[in-house]
Amino acid sequence: MLQKLLTLSIFFLPSFLLFAQQKNDTTIKVKNDTVIKVKDNYITLSEIVVNSKLDVPSFIDRVKNDTTFYKAFRNLRIIGYTSLNDIRMLDKNNNILASLRSKTKQIRTRNCRKMNVLEQSVTGDMYDDNGNYNYYTPQMYAGLFFTKDSVCGEDNIVKGHEFSTEGLSGMDKHKEQLKMLFFNPGKKINGLPFISGKTEIFDESMADKYDMNIDYRDYNKTPCYVFTLKVKNGKENGVVINEMTTWFNEKTFEIVARNYSLSYDAGVYDFKVDMEVQMTKVGDLLVPSLLRYNGNWKAIFKKRERGVFTATLFDFVKP
Repeated sequence: MLQKLLTLSIFFLPSFLLFAQQKNDTTIKVKNDTVIKVKDNYITLSEIVVNSKLDVPSFIDRVKNDTTFYKAFRNLRIIGYTSLNDIRMLDKNNNILASLRSKTKQIRTRNCRKMNVLEQSVTGDMYDDNGNYNYYTPQMYAGLFFTKDSVCGEDNIVKGHEFSTEGLSGMDKHKEQLKMLFFNPGKKINGLPFISGKTEIFDESMADKYDMNIDYRDYNKTPCYVFTLKVKNGKENGVVINEMTTWFNEKTFEIVARNYSLSYDAGVYDFKVDMEVQMTKVGDLLVPSLLRYNGNWKAIFKKRERGVFTATLFDFVKP
Protein backbone atom coordinates (compact mmCIF):
# COMPACT_ATOMS: atom_id res chain seq x y z
CA MET A 1 0.00 0.00 0.00
CA LEU A 2 2.35 2.70 1.20
CA GLN A 3 5.96 3.32 0.27
CA LYS A 4 8.77 2.35 2.62
CA LEU A 5 10.37 4.95 4.84
CA LEU A 6 12.36 7.33 2.64
CA THR A 7 15.82 8.47 3.57
CA LEU A 8 16.61 11.99 4.69
CA SER A 9 18.87 12.61 1.70
CA ILE A 10 15.97 12.30 -0.74
CA PHE A 11 14.29 15.39 0.67
CA PHE A 12 17.39 17.47 1.53
CA LEU A 13 15.60 18.49 4.73
CA PRO A 14 17.21 20.31 7.68
CA SER A 15 18.33 18.22 10.59
CA PHE A 16 15.56 19.48 12.88
CA LEU A 17 12.92 17.42 11.07
CA LEU A 18 11.82 14.26 12.79
CA PHE A 19 11.15 11.10 10.82
CA ALA A 20 8.84 8.45 12.22
CA GLN A 21 7.36 5.31 10.76
CA GLN A 22 3.85 4.33 11.79
CA LYS A 23 2.03 1.39 10.26
CA ASN A 24 4.38 1.51 7.25
CA ASP A 25 3.44 5.16 6.57
CA THR A 26 6.19 7.67 5.95
CA THR A 27 5.71 10.66 8.20
CA ILE A 28 7.78 13.82 8.45
CA LYS A 29 6.84 16.06 11.34
CA VAL A 30 7.68 19.74 11.03
CA LYS A 31 6.68 21.85 14.04
CA ASN A 32 2.86 22.03 13.97
CA ASP A 33 2.38 20.47 10.53
CA THR A 34 2.83 16.91 9.38
CA VAL A 35 3.63 15.82 5.85
CA ILE A 36 2.58 12.26 5.13
CA LYS A 37 3.29 10.22 2.02
CA VAL A 38 0.31 8.22 0.80
CA LYS A 39 1.38 6.06 -2.13
CA ASP A 40 2.88 8.60 -4.53
CA ASN A 41 1.44 11.80 -3.08
CA TYR A 42 2.60 14.02 -0.22
CA ILE A 43 -0.16 15.54 1.87
CA THR A 44 0.27 18.16 4.57
CA LEU A 45 -1.86 17.65 7.68
CA SER A 46 -2.74 20.52 10.01
CA GLU A 47 -2.01 20.06 13.70
CA ILE A 48 -5.68 19.57 14.53
CA VAL A 49 -5.94 16.78 11.93
CA VAL A 50 -2.85 15.10 13.37
CA ASN A 51 -4.40 15.24 16.83
CA SER A 52 -7.69 13.85 15.51
CA LYS A 53 -5.86 10.67 14.47
CA LEU A 54 -7.58 10.66 11.09
CA ASP A 55 -6.88 7.50 9.07
CA VAL A 56 -5.30 9.40 6.19
CA PRO A 57 -4.97 6.55 3.63
CA SER A 58 -8.64 5.63 4.13
CA PHE A 59 -9.62 9.29 3.87
CA ILE A 60 -7.77 9.68 0.57
CA ASP A 61 -9.51 6.58 -0.75
CA ARG A 62 -12.81 8.26 0.14
CA VAL A 63 -11.73 11.38 -1.75
CA LYS A 64 -10.76 9.33 -4.81
CA ASN A 65 -13.86 7.14 -4.85
CA ASP A 66 -16.51 9.51 -3.52
CA THR A 67 -20.03 9.03 -4.92
CA THR A 68 -21.92 11.33 -2.52
CA PHE A 69 -21.35 14.34 -4.80
CA TYR A 70 -22.85 12.67 -7.85
CA LYS A 71 -25.63 11.05 -5.82
CA ALA A 72 -26.65 14.47 -4.44
CA PHE A 73 -27.53 15.56 -7.98
CA ARG A 74 -29.30 12.29 -8.71
CA ASN A 75 -31.38 12.89 -5.56
CA LEU A 76 -32.92 15.87 -7.36
CA ARG A 77 -34.75 13.37 -9.58
CA ILE A 78 -36.85 12.03 -6.71
CA ILE A 79 -37.83 15.18 -4.79
CA GLY A 80 -39.69 18.41 -5.40
CA TYR A 81 -38.00 21.80 -5.16
CA THR A 82 -38.11 25.42 -6.30
CA SER A 83 -35.20 26.90 -8.24
CA LEU A 84 -34.07 30.43 -9.05
CA ASN A 85 -32.19 30.25 -12.36
CA ASP A 86 -29.84 32.94 -13.65
CA ILE A 87 -27.94 32.24 -16.91
CA ARG A 88 -25.94 34.91 -18.71
CA MET A 89 -23.91 34.69 -21.91
CA LEU A 90 -21.20 37.34 -22.21
CA ASP A 91 -19.00 38.94 -24.85
CA LYS A 92 -15.26 39.49 -24.43
CA ASN A 93 -15.92 42.69 -22.49
CA ASN A 94 -18.36 40.92 -20.14
CA ASN A 95 -21.36 42.61 -21.70
CA ILE A 96 -24.51 40.46 -21.73
CA LEU A 97 -25.30 38.91 -25.12
CA ALA A 98 -28.20 36.82 -23.87
CA SER A 99 -29.78 35.97 -20.54
CA LEU A 100 -32.37 33.72 -18.97
CA ARG A 101 -33.75 34.39 -15.51
CA SER A 102 -36.55 32.28 -14.16
CA LYS A 103 -38.21 30.73 -11.17
CA THR A 104 -39.22 27.12 -11.64
CA LYS A 105 -40.87 24.51 -9.47
CA GLN A 106 -40.34 20.78 -9.80
CA ILE A 107 -43.29 18.64 -8.74
CA ARG A 108 -42.95 14.90 -8.23
CA THR A 109 -46.02 12.66 -8.05
CA ARG A 110 -46.57 8.97 -8.73
CA ASN A 111 -42.94 8.29 -9.64
CA CYS A 112 -42.93 11.11 -12.21
CA ARG A 113 -41.58 14.65 -12.12
CA LYS A 114 -42.45 17.74 -14.10
CA MET A 115 -41.38 21.37 -14.03
CA ASN A 116 -43.60 24.44 -13.88
CA VAL A 117 -42.19 27.81 -14.94
CA LEU A 118 -43.47 30.34 -12.41
CA GLU A 119 -41.59 33.39 -13.73
CA GLN A 120 -39.28 33.93 -16.71
CA SER A 121 -37.39 36.74 -18.43
CA VAL A 122 -35.29 36.21 -21.57
CA THR A 123 -33.04 38.66 -23.43
CA GLY A 124 -30.82 38.48 -26.52
CA ASP A 125 -30.36 35.38 -28.68
CA MET A 126 -30.68 32.77 -25.95
CA TYR A 127 -32.95 30.70 -28.25
CA ASP A 128 -32.98 30.08 -31.98
CA ASP A 129 -36.11 30.25 -34.15
CA ASN A 130 -37.03 26.69 -33.16
CA GLY A 131 -36.87 27.40 -29.45
CA ASN A 132 -33.56 25.58 -28.95
CA TYR A 133 -30.63 27.05 -27.05
CA ASN A 134 -28.07 28.92 -29.12
CA TYR A 135 -25.34 28.18 -26.56
CA TYR A 136 -23.93 25.04 -24.96
CA THR A 137 -23.77 26.54 -21.45
CA PRO A 138 -27.57 26.77 -21.00
CA GLN A 139 -27.87 23.33 -22.62
CA MET A 140 -25.69 21.98 -19.84
CA TYR A 141 -27.70 23.87 -17.23
CA ALA A 142 -31.01 22.61 -18.61
CA GLY A 143 -29.72 19.05 -18.49
CA LEU A 144 -29.18 19.45 -14.75
CA PHE A 145 -32.25 21.41 -13.65
CA PHE A 146 -34.91 21.68 -16.39
CA THR A 147 -37.47 19.25 -17.80
CA LYS A 148 -39.83 19.98 -20.70
CA ASP A 149 -42.30 17.15 -20.16
CA SER A 150 -43.04 14.64 -17.44
CA VAL A 151 -40.19 12.26 -16.71
CA CYS A 152 -41.11 8.95 -15.07
CA GLY A 153 -39.43 5.87 -13.63
CA GLU A 154 -36.25 7.56 -12.38
CA ASP A 155 -34.28 6.73 -9.25
CA ASN A 156 -31.31 8.13 -7.35
CA ILE A 157 -29.13 5.01 -7.54
CA VAL A 158 -25.51 5.66 -8.49
CA LYS A 159 -24.31 2.10 -9.09
CA GLY A 160 -24.84 1.14 -12.70
CA HIS A 161 -25.07 4.77 -13.78
CA GLU A 162 -21.36 5.48 -14.07
CA PHE A 163 -20.34 7.90 -16.79
CA SER A 164 -19.15 6.48 -20.08
CA THR A 165 -18.52 7.84 -23.57
CA GLU A 166 -18.82 4.39 -25.15
CA GLY A 167 -21.03 4.52 -28.23
CA LEU A 168 -21.33 8.32 -28.10
CA SER A 169 -20.07 10.87 -30.61
CA GLY A 170 -20.27 14.56 -31.32
CA MET A 171 -22.04 16.78 -28.80
CA ASP A 172 -23.44 13.83 -26.83
CA LYS A 173 -19.89 12.60 -26.20
CA HIS A 174 -18.73 16.11 -25.30
CA LYS A 175 -21.56 16.51 -22.78
CA GLU A 176 -20.69 13.20 -21.14
CA GLN A 177 -17.06 14.27 -20.81
CA LEU A 178 -18.14 17.55 -19.24
CA LYS A 179 -20.23 15.59 -16.74
CA MET A 180 -17.17 13.51 -15.87
CA LEU A 181 -15.15 16.65 -15.19
CA PHE A 182 -18.01 18.12 -13.17
CA PHE A 183 -19.06 15.14 -11.06
CA ASN A 184 -15.78 13.21 -10.83
CA PRO A 185 -12.93 15.74 -10.82
CA GLY A 186 -9.70 13.81 -10.35
CA LYS A 187 -10.71 10.74 -12.37
CA LYS A 188 -9.23 9.85 -15.75
CA ILE A 189 -11.43 10.86 -18.67
CA ASN A 190 -10.96 8.61 -21.67
CA GLY A 191 -11.46 10.06 -25.12
CA LEU A 192 -10.72 13.67 -24.19
CA PRO A 193 -7.90 14.62 -26.58
CA PHE A 194 -4.58 15.65 -25.05
CA ILE A 195 -5.80 15.81 -21.45
CA SER A 196 -7.36 12.47 -20.45
CA GLY A 197 -4.54 11.46 -18.08
CA LYS A 198 -4.00 14.98 -16.78
CA THR A 199 -7.26 14.87 -14.82
CA GLU A 200 -6.10 11.86 -12.78
CA ILE A 201 -4.68 13.83 -9.84
CA PHE A 202 -3.71 10.81 -7.71
CA ASP A 203 -1.82 9.00 -10.46
CA GLU A 204 1.94 8.58 -10.04
CA SER A 205 2.56 10.76 -13.12
CA MET A 206 0.79 13.67 -11.41
CA ALA A 207 2.29 13.22 -7.95
CA ASP A 208 4.82 16.07 -8.20
CA LYS A 209 2.41 18.62 -9.66
CA TYR A 210 0.25 19.42 -6.64
CA ASP A 211 0.42 20.60 -3.06
CA MET A 212 -2.23 18.74 -1.04
CA ASN A 213 -3.51 19.57 2.44
CA ILE A 214 -6.01 18.24 4.95
CA ASP A 215 -7.39 20.62 7.56
CA TYR A 216 -10.33 20.67 9.96
CA ARG A 217 -12.81 23.58 9.85
CA ASP A 218 -16.51 24.35 10.13
CA TYR A 219 -18.59 24.99 7.01
CA ASN A 220 -21.96 26.59 7.74
CA LYS A 221 -21.68 25.29 11.31
CA THR A 222 -20.88 21.74 10.15
CA PRO A 223 -17.54 20.32 11.40
CA CYS A 224 -15.61 19.20 8.33
CA TYR A 225 -12.36 17.72 7.13
CA VAL A 226 -11.17 20.00 4.33
CA PHE A 227 -9.14 18.52 1.49
CA THR A 228 -7.34 21.08 -0.67
CA LEU A 229 -5.12 20.63 -3.69
CA LYS A 230 -3.39 23.37 -5.64
CA VAL A 231 -1.06 23.13 -8.62
CA LYS A 232 2.55 23.97 -7.86
CA ASN A 233 4.14 27.05 -9.39
CA GLY A 234 5.59 26.21 -12.79
CA LYS A 235 3.46 23.08 -13.22
CA GLU A 236 0.34 24.82 -14.56
CA ASN A 237 0.74 23.64 -18.16
CA GLY A 238 0.64 19.99 -17.19
CA VAL A 239 -2.67 19.90 -15.33
CA VAL A 240 -6.39 20.41 -15.85
CA ILE A 241 -7.47 20.88 -12.24
CA ASN A 242 -5.73 24.01 -11.01
CA GLU A 243 -7.26 24.10 -7.57
CA MET A 244 -9.95 22.21 -5.66
CA THR A 245 -11.25 22.47 -2.12
CA THR A 246 -13.75 19.94 -0.75
CA TRP A 247 -15.43 20.00 2.64
CA PHE A 248 -16.33 16.54 4.01
CA ASN A 249 -18.77 16.11 6.89
CA GLU A 250 -16.68 14.92 9.84
CA LYS A 251 -19.16 12.18 10.80
CA THR A 252 -20.64 10.96 7.51
CA PHE A 253 -17.84 11.99 5.08
CA GLU A 254 -20.53 13.31 2.72
CA ILE A 255 -19.43 16.30 0.66
CA VAL A 256 -20.77 19.50 2.19
CA ALA A 257 -19.30 21.87 -0.42
CA ARG A 258 -16.76 21.95 -3.22
CA ASN A 259 -14.99 24.75 -5.11
CA TYR A 260 -12.83 24.00 -8.11
CA SER A 261 -11.02 25.67 -10.97
CA LEU A 262 -10.30 23.87 -14.25
CA SER A 263 -8.41 25.04 -17.32
CA TYR A 264 -6.46 23.76 -20.30
CA ASP A 265 -5.24 24.97 -23.68
CA ALA A 266 -4.81 22.22 -26.27
CA GLY A 267 -4.55 24.53 -29.26
CA VAL A 268 -7.61 23.15 -31.07
CA TYR A 269 -9.68 23.92 -27.98
CA ASP A 270 -9.25 25.61 -24.62
CA PHE A 271 -11.34 26.21 -21.53
CA LYS A 272 -11.27 27.89 -18.14
CA VAL A 273 -14.05 27.02 -15.70
CA ASP A 274 -14.62 27.94 -12.06
CA MET A 275 -17.40 26.25 -10.05
CA GLU A 276 -18.81 26.41 -6.55
CA VAL A 277 -21.30 23.89 -5.13
CA GLN A 278 -23.01 23.95 -1.73
CA MET A 279 -25.06 21.07 -0.34
CA THR A 280 -27.89 20.72 2.14
CA LYS A 281 -29.87 17.84 3.66
CA VAL A 282 -33.51 17.04 2.93
CA GLY A 283 -34.31 14.39 5.50
CA ASP A 284 -31.55 11.84 4.97
CA LEU A 285 -30.91 12.96 1.38
CA LEU A 286 -27.95 15.15 0.40
CA VAL A 287 -28.88 17.64 -2.36
CA PRO A 288 -27.26 20.72 -3.95
CA SER A 289 -28.65 24.04 -2.73
CA LEU A 290 -26.36 26.41 -4.65
CA LEU A 291 -24.35 26.04 -7.84
CA ARG A 292 -22.25 28.81 -9.38
CA TYR A 293 -20.45 28.43 -12.72
CA ASN A 294 -18.16 30.79 -14.62
CA GLY A 295 -16.85 29.32 -17.86
CA ASN A 296 -14.91 30.44 -20.92
CA TRP A 297 -14.19 27.90 -23.64
CA LYS A 298 -13.40 27.62 -27.33
CA ALA A 299 -13.53 24.61 -29.65
CA ILE A 300 -12.32 24.46 -33.23
CA PHE A 301 -14.95 25.67 -35.73
CA LYS A 302 -17.02 27.04 -32.81
CA LYS A 303 -17.28 30.59 -31.49
CA ARG A 304 -15.78 31.28 -28.09
CA GLU A 305 -18.43 30.96 -25.42
CA ARG A 306 -18.40 32.85 -22.14
CA GLY A 307 -21.14 32.03 -19.70
CA VAL A 308 -22.01 32.38 -16.04
CA PHE A 309 -24.91 30.84 -14.19
CA THR A 310 -26.24 30.49 -10.68
CA ALA A 311 -28.79 27.95 -9.50
CA THR A 312 -30.39 28.50 -6.09
CA LEU A 313 -32.55 25.59 -4.88
CA PHE A 314 -34.96 25.72 -1.94
CA ASP A 315 -38.43 24.67 -0.69
CA PHE A 316 -37.47 21.02 -1.02
CA VAL A 317 -40.29 18.45 -0.75
CA LYS A 318 -39.32 15.02 0.60
CA PRO A 319 -40.17 11.99 -1.54
